[in-house]
Amino acid sequence: MFLARGIALSFSVMLLLYSALSVVVGLLWRLAERICHRRFSPRITADLLFGLRIMPLALSALVTIVFTVPSFLLLEPHSIDEPIGAIPLALSGCGALLFVVGMFKATLAQVRTTKVVADWSAEATRVATGASVPVFRTGKVVPALTAAGILKPKVLMSEAAVAVLTEPELRGALGHEVAHVRRRDNLKKLLLRFCAFPGMAGLEKAWSEIAEIAADDAAVSNASEALDLASALLKLSRLEPVPQSAELTTGLLHSPAATVSARVERLIAWDYAHASTRQFSAWYALLPAFGMVVCAGVTYHAMLSQLHLVTEWLVR
Repeated sequence: MFLARGIALSFSVMLLLYSALSVVVGLLWRLAERICHRRFSPRITADLLFGLRIMPLALSALVTIVFTVPSFLLLEPHSIDEPIGAIPLALSGCGALLFVVGMFKATLAQVRTTKVVADWSAEATRVATGASVPVFRTGKVVPALTAAGILKPKVLMSEAAVAVLTEPELRGALGHEVAHVRRRDNLKKLLLRFCAFPGMAGLEKAWSEIAEIAADDAAVSNASEALDLASALLKLSRLEPVPQSAELTTGLLHSPAATVSARVERLIAWDYAHASTRQFSAWYALLPAFGMVVCAGVTYHAMLSQLHLVTEWLVR
């Protein structure tokens, strides 16, 4: 019974925190996005939006592991045979269900992606491009260019893409996909499938769109390369779309048409786009984070005691 109460309490606290933080993020992410767009580069904006999206799960899990579980194990009497109330039972059941749903969505997305990518990769041949990621040339019924795989990433390019793009354009398009691989965007998509919560589709879409722009920036270093990538986007957008789709892949044209048009316009005005953004240093967050860790360490025992009082009320 002691172990069952501990598990029920942990899932209950995690669900309450996760739900509350998710609601706050769902209400405030548009404001955060506007601020990031004005102040930071697309790469930093994409990182901040992704961090904002997974923050509810990460923070609720951290609080549960670091505070809730120790407070129960250290301060809850083992000899008391206290029954589990209906409320913590219901909350823990919902918390466990949310975890199962997240695991199911992530597993299903991975299985579907593996099957589709295997079909795309059938009879594919590896080509020497000098890229840091393996590049394979595939048949005609596949996306023009796409980055697939998490543990063993690779880039697939279709015969149609090779036929319509010039060498500089193809180099820029491949650089875009390599940037997705380096930023582990497919892994991030898998984590988003695991963080299941209603009302987060808008934030996930915003992250996906800004991640494409960040990959564009990583693929070019001057105005000429930016024009080549813009030309590649325009040429490949005229190709017939592929009926199959894979959730955990990133492609040059996975964005909606309006987003592709905005990307082309931004690449054409590449110099001005880069002059209007600032970089963000992780050192800015180091001092506040260190301060929080010190405060938590100093008040840890008191926090455990207060949390135990709260969880006692919850269990009853």
